[in-house]
Amino acid sequence: MREFDVTIVGAGLCGSIAATMLGRSGRAVALVDPSRIYPDDFRVEKFDDDQMRVLRNTGLGEAVLAASTHDRSVSVSMLGRMAEKRISDQRGFDYGALVNLLRREIPPSVAQIHAKVTTIANGADRQRVTLSTGETVEARLVVLASGLNNGLREALGIERADLARCQSITFGFDMEPAAGASFPFRALTCYGEHPRQRIAYITLFPIGTRMRANLFVYRDLGDPWLSAFRAAPEATLAHAMPRLARWTGPFRIVGPVKMRPVDLYETRGYLKPGVVLVGDAFATACPAAGTGARKALVDVERLCNGHVARWLATPGMGVEKIATFYADPEKTASDRRSFALARDLKRRTLDESLVSWARRWAKLALLRLRWAKTAAADASSRLVAGAEQPLEAPAGSPGPRP
Repeated sequence: MREFDVTIVGAGLCGSIAATMLGRSGRAVALVDPSRIYPDDFRVEKFDDDQMRVLRNTGLGEAVLAASTHDRSVSVSMLGRMAEKRISDQRGFDYGALVNLLRREIPPSVAQIHAKVTTIANGADRQRVTLSTGETVEARLVVLASGLNNGLREALGIERADLARCQSITFGFDMEPAAGASFPFRALTCYGEHPRQRIAYITLFPIGTRMRANLFVYRDLGDPWLSAFRAAPEATLAHAMPRLARWTGPFRIVGPVKMRPVDLYETRGYLKPGVVLVGDAFATACPAAGTGARKALVDVERLCNGHVARWLATPGMGVEKIATFYADPEKTASDRRSFALARDLKRRTLDESLVSWARRWAKLALLRLRWAKTAAADASSRLVAGAEQPLEAPAGSPGPRP
């Protein structure tokens, strides 16, 4: 039997970051996951500047920057009209490639065990983890970063409580101009043109040389629209967002169309000795609201930077220690914000009341006003900079007098 300070179950985004952070801090860490190479998976595909700030606190920000594509600027459309063009600092990537890159950052001191976890016997002092290989490892703390897998949670007496079944559905696909040229933007976000289409927005952003698109819709899994989109994505999207082609021109959807429905759930009875849950293992977030990756990153950063070292400094791993993580102010604020934004975006997207329409037009006017002010300020700065440049003397003329 091998013994560790911490055993991490799951080597996706959360588990790989946690293993790197704790391994670099000198802890004896085991990372358990059945796959040697993380497979292609349709999950988060870009980080914004807020998420990158959290990543920098984990010590992995530079590695992610090197493996992602910077959009630099984004055009935003509302109600089928251009609302603004602004500087952007979002980073696009393939999720599977990103996780494999993060795995390469894990220190050699971390024991990477390629197996499934079959059981976890937890207690107030030591945790025993049994693997599919028959091996057993012991640790003072188990970090459950196993994502949507419900089996281990149920075995520990932790219940899943659904808050919203099929909260949203995300489609992911590559797009290219039908004429074979390039799109006239670095990145583009177009919000739904009418509530009846049940589209939150579509966002286009670069990953390497490809233009990636994520489409967020609010529909039930039995809705025929989903099958229609997968069968004829260009025609279905053009019908749902007829003004999209104003900004993209004629386009093609190339490669596979991936679909991911998301249920919003939280866990109950999660306060257990010796075991802590992070990311989707604790609670899901809606990708349309753009908070899923941040919520998971905050979980890992606060656990590894704010709690584990203190827990390991004294004997035992009872619930009084574990409870401090779930009560962490930054974590709880992140969880509340994630759920509130998911709920509010869906409500605003589907609301057809006159008040909601007035708010949409008011927001469009506000964005356009901000855009105009920014453009005027930029133009003024360029004029001032040009006026301050010294005039060059004609060739052969005497230089300036002393």
